[in-house]
Amino acid sequence: MGKNHSLLGNIQSFARKGSDPTWGSSRCRPYNGQRFLTILLVHFALKSHHVAKEDTFGTDWDALPAFYPDRATYLLNKARATISKWLHPESSETRASTQCSAMRNKAWGLIGDSILRNQVQSLICLLSKADEPVEVYHDKEFKNRRWHFQSYNFTVSLVWAPFLVKSEVFENENGESTSEIQLHLDILEPTWISQYERFDYVVIAGGQWFLKTAVYWESGKVLGCHHCQDKNLTEVGFEHLYRRTLQEVLKFISSAHHKPVVLFRTWAPDHFENGEWFSGGTCNRVLPYKKGEYGGKYMEHIMRGIELEEFNKAVTAANSSRDAVKLKLLDTYSISSMRPDGHAGPYRMFHPFAQGNKDGSSVQNDCLHWCVPGPIDAWNDLIMKLVLN
Repeated sequence: MGKNHSLLGNIQSFARKGSDPTWGSSRCRPYNGQRFLTILLVHFALKSHHVAKEDTFGTDWDALPAFYPDRATYLLNKARATISKWLHPESSETRASTQCSAMRNKAWGLIGDSILRNQVQSLICLLSKADEPVEVYHDKEFKNRRWHFQSYNFTVSLVWAPFLVKSEVFENENGESTSEIQLHLDILEPTWISQYERFDYVVIAGGQWFLKTAVYWESGKVLGCHHCQDKNLTEVGFEHLYRRTLQEVLKFISSAHHKPVVLFRTWAPDHFENGEWFSGGTCNRVLPYKKGEYGGKYMEHIMRGIELEEFNKAVTAANSSRDAVKLKLLDTYSISSMRPDGHAGPYRMFHPFAQGNKDGSSVQNDCLHWCVPGPIDAWNDLIMKLVLN
């Protein structure tokens, strides 16, 4: 992945003046006024359960209407971007109220990168059917935020930690790098570690940032580098980085005195075709894949395989030590890989075909982040199922 480009970095940069910039990627084209939900079974691991196996999600999607209240549109984009109109399921407010009641007096922390932020967009809007959230905190760049649902006295915190371990990133607001990222594989990111004890529920995930060019440090020494072509450093694959990171994260979760319910979400697929994000890749499909039609990308299976291996090791170790670790696997990869129609595509920017660019020749597509409303809502439906159970 080239270090002078970054879809992950510039995806949120549309509306810097007078608006909240971090909700820009939700500007999605209408697709038949529907979102797709699936009848899902979640296979998770608690101390009293067996080690988590392959996901047991259903493999077909059902077309059901979805709805976000008007206030959620405002939450997603204060610049009032166009968004498709959605039908209102009869029980949506009742379900949201039930979910909010289950979360009463609790604190949620969602920790990760811009895909995790995408998931928070969905979660906030789904819950806002029952109660309008009040934003009580955000940092200067809107990367770390917190909402309070006053009627139920619970909070949802978005914690920016794209590597989960300590990092020094040298990128501007458009994601353009001036130097290699510096990653410390044996030091967890203080931003989320410092808040961990205040959370009753945690959703945590890795992501595509781990594929970036970076120098790896361990025990205060340079271990090597991934894709540093102009430096005399040992090449170390991102697979090593990801495995070591997950080991540190899961070790902390297992050994920490505080024991919230932790949901580890698996790798999120992209659906670029005819190129990548930096080489003209697109995602123009308008229907989900059918069962067996698409198997995913090789790299994605590698990364998800690492996740499953390290998760299962952590659960096995916790079971052996009789630690009360409440660790669950939220394996959304398979169902998400079937949804090439659920991405923002060219609508990562407001009015992408305006200003003489009607043919779209210079439009960069986003086939990584998800439309809101869209398939990503199913991730939160699963989380709510776990909470209600």
